[in-house]
Amino acid sequence: MSDKKRKQPSPGEQTGFRAADYYDLKPGAVEDLVTANEENSPNVSRKELRKYTVQRGRLHLADWVKLLLIKWWFPAAVCYFFIWGLGAMVPNVLDQLVIAGIALGFVTDLLTNNALRFMARTSGANDRWMMYPRKGFWSLPLNLLHAGVIMFLVFTAYNVLNQMLISLRGLSADQVPLGVEPILFGLLCLGFDMLLIALKRGLKKIVSDAKRNVREGRG
Repeated sequence: MSDKKRKQPSPGEQTGFRAADYYDLKPGAVEDLVTANEENSPNVSRKELRKYTVQRGRLHLADWVKLLLIKWWFPAAVCYFFIWGLGAMVPNVLDQLVIAGIALGFVTDLLTNNALRFMARTSGANDRWMMYPRKGFWSLPLNLLHAGVIMFLVFTAYNVLNQMLISLRGLSADQVPLGVEPILFGLLCLGFDMLLIALKRGLKKIVSDAKRNVREGRG
């Protein structure tokens, strides 16, 4: 017998593949991949895309529910940290409203709107959920102004609700049956925010329709 060991076949020889097979790229497929964009890509239905999305857990919330939860959660957090958290140090109600309004404006511009943009399936898909969707230098001042209007409406709503409860229960005028707490505060902020957004969209539609009618009349 020979002392030389028998030469063992390489893994490529065993499987029938050659090393060159791993580099046998398809030029057409590579070209399609490199030049792919929104214009030449085929349309794929949302139902088909969901087949390749990892589903965790059995609870599946619709996109609009998730967006509403986000727009509710951040104002509720503002109430918890700035109204409840600073209540002992800032006893004046007006000062609390000013501080909470400023905080809500910053949170809306830096956190809430960015979260909505991140969750958008396509660029700009969630712009209709924001009062000022454009991100830029003026977005923060505008969101601060928007938050101030919301805080005024929320403060008015609390006063109206407390007056109604006092009348219905026969309580004294100095009693406050409904205090400020994060859940209701967040819901009121969400409701007034969506109301103002709807009014803005309605006003823009009226203006655009008027401009179109003027152009068609001139033509």
